[in-house]
Amino acid sequence: MKDNLFKAILFTAAASVLLLTAGIIYALVGSASEAFREYGFLGFITNSEWDPRPATEEYGAFSFVVGTLFTASFALLICLLFSLPVALFTGEYFKGTKISSFVSSVVNLLAGIPSIVYGLWGFYAIRPLVVDLGINSQGFGVFTASVVLAIMIIPYASSLSGEFLSMVPNNLKEGAYSMGATRMEVIQHISLPTAGSGIVAAYILALGRALGETMAVTMLIGNTNHVPKGLADTGNTMASIIANQFG
Repeated sequence: MKDNLFKAILFTAAASVLLLTAGIIYALVGSASEAFREYGFLGFITNSEWDPRPATEEYGAFSFVVGTLFTASFALLICLLFSLPVALFTGEYFKGTKISSFVSSVVNLLAGIPSIVYGLWGFYAIRPLVVDLGINSQGFGVFTASVVLAIMIIPYASSLSGEFLSMVPNNLKEGAYSMGATRMEVIQHISLPTAGSGIVAAYILALGRALGETMAVTMLIGNTNHVPKGLADTGNTMASIIANQFG
């Protein structure tokens, strides 16, 4: 009896998640169907003109799609350069030590900082630095937004990657050491391949956070409705245009 009740609770919880997801998709598609009928899905994606004024009503998302992918991709590249070494530090080289626990705590603390705080920090710290470096005269743009975005997603990627690296079985590594392998060779041929799928999942999660980030990007990207021509150029993302138009 208790087993059947427990199964029913689990089934209800799983079904609720599926129904919630289906409801969100239905609401989004239903609300967007009129726009797709008017402009077509490809027309909406490939058109870069955006002017919601009643006299014109041009709705093209191409510049926002490019801005989103450009910003998130560059942020993920920066994230990769820093988060993987941190993951190796906490999950491999100093696994189980006090310094590893301290670094992990700091990383988790960074993950809990609100995005508006990152945005303000980027506005007052990173933006003037970008101006001083001559990258952009105003300091706003894809580069500034991507740097702050990378700092925001590093904790997610490094924390999860470190967890997967720490779960690599010791007998695999000890077997490699017994055959004369160095620490670097063990990491390259044992730890990273074994934890590879988990590390990839961690970066996919970080990319999802980068694609959906709103406040920090809105404060720093410049909010101009055109396709960015480079890292120094301003632009918009899907999240920032929603915040500007409907926020």
